[in-house]
Amino acid sequence: MGILQGKRIFITGVLNTSSIAYAAAETAIAEGAQVVLSGFGRGLSITQRAAKKLGDTVRVVELDVTNQDHLDSLSETLSPWTHLDGVLHSIGYAPANCIGGDIFQASFDDVSIALQVSTFSLKSLTQSLLPLLKDAPKGASVVGLDFDAQVAWPGYNWMGVAKAGLESLTRYLARDCGRFGIRVNLISAGPILTIAAKSVESFSTFQNDWGMKAPLGWDPKDARGVAKSIVALLSEFFPQTTGEIIHVDGGYHALGA
Repeated sequence: MGILQGKRIFITGVLNTSSIAYAAAETAIAEGAQVVLSGFGRGLSITQRAAKKLGDTVRVVELDVTNQDHLDSLSETLSPWTHLDGVLHSIGYAPANCIGGDIFQASFDDVSIALQVSTFSLKSLTQSLLPLLKDAPKGASVVGLDFDAQVAWPGYNWMGVAKAGLESLTRYLARDCGRFGIRVNLISAGPILTIAAKSVESFSTFQNDWGMKAPLGWDPKDARGVAKSIVALLSEFFPQTTGEIIHVDGGYHALGA
């Protein structure tokens, strides 16, 4: 019996089979979970193709986290589920001016988009799913994906600021969701070669030698370690952990040089 046996898990951010969210969905299913994925716009058909590789029972619903109508109807969209045991927030986007170059080139209009999609959406998603999460028989888990915001990364710029906001928001959500038995945590993952990572050109300056510096090594083509950590947080194995940022990066974050 898997650690998510019988659990109902909602997973966002499956763009294709190289996505961290796809690896998380694959691992969750292997551990016994029922899984629903989300996609939207032009990417919806890509998510649907990825879902078919996970099995015939994996459903895909449309969700644009900037669309209030989608958020307002999300609990109903997930019917016939009457509760939700866990959700993975794997959502991030920033306009091109927010990434690369220096911090000065982006306008607030661009920055506001990055913050809405990459930071505020964790609150939006959690709030829209509260009716289902509150009814989880043994407490629910919200897990988000982070990239260590303690330092300034080359070219990451306003996405780094958005991730810093995500880290702070997680603590406030943990405070306010605890009374409902809902845990809110982040996985701070090392660099994985996903579509999102490829959009940050400067990542190549450090991701290729990440494994040489990380005490446990690191393979940017292998998301399975991150996926297992996500699934562990979605399970009942961390019943008293909330507001936490767990690094899954081979230990890279622990080194000063």
